[in-house]
Amino acid sequence: MKLYKTIQGVFLKDGSSVYKLNRQWDDVVNRDGLYNYLLSQIKTAEKVTSDNWQADLLPPIANQEVWAAGVTYLQSRDARVEESQTSGGSDLYKRVYDAERPEIFFKSTPQRVVGHGQDVAIRKDSTWNVPEPELTLFINSKGSIQGYTIGNDMSSRSIEGENALYLPQAKTYDKSAAIGPCLYVIDVQISQETNISIVIKRGDKALYEGSTPLSRMKRSLDELAGFLFRELSFPNGCYLMTGTCLVPPNDFTLQPGDVVEISIDGIGTLINTVAYN
Repeated sequence: MKLYKTIQGVFLKDGSSVYKLNRQWDDVVNRDGLYNYLLSQIKTAEKVTSDNWQADLLPPIANQEVWAAGVTYLQSRDARVEESQTSGGSDLYKRVYDAERPEIFFKSTPQRVVGHGQDVAIRKDSTWNVPEPELTLFINSKGSIQGYTIGNDMSSRSIEGENALYLPQAKTYDKSAAIGPCLYVIDVQISQETNISIVIKRGDKALYEGSTPLSRMKRSLDELAGFLFRELSFPNGCYLMTGTCLVPPNDFTLQPGDVVEISIDGIGTLINTVAYN
């Protein structure tokens, strides 16, 4: 099942059928057993027969923070090592890849998040900017993974590579996080064979394409969620981006007008256009 947040309210899609749920987003998603709850709501919810509900999609978020995990794939480790060679910080990324404790960092407040069809931003003071396609978890206030969405962890690699202490500036700024188009809710954990893919277009030309199965991630989803919830509480639940191994070549940087398309099996496709704030 897929949950969508729109200007008109919250909609649930089950197969080809769509229902409107007359409840606020946080009230719907922040619970145990979200899948079974949504099944129960279908019995009494208003069935929608028009496609107009899709016109005004919002990011599937209300009062949730967005966090992110880094260096969870070998290729991500190698990319971070390469970008930080001149700053002397390359050893940090080698060590965190093998360490018991993962790298987890704050990414965005909900008001800075954009959704499907909206612009993502690159920093004007960065010379090297890339998208990072990531499976993103929705975790309820009890620390239990209840759903999945697509995330784009926009990154200013020139700033991050200059000094590891600049990570917050490289990762957190207005419109630096995109999630959507929906929250995908299933009754089992998402398959390790789930494929994540990305296409970056400039005009009619695809400049970069890549895909990878989730199984290439070094750490488990429950492990990442468990570390995030150590000594942290999230009254409305939260989102956690889980890292990427789809890294464009070092001679590539995003430009305004580029289009980023990220797809994950079962969830759909998140499309955003690149712009300056």
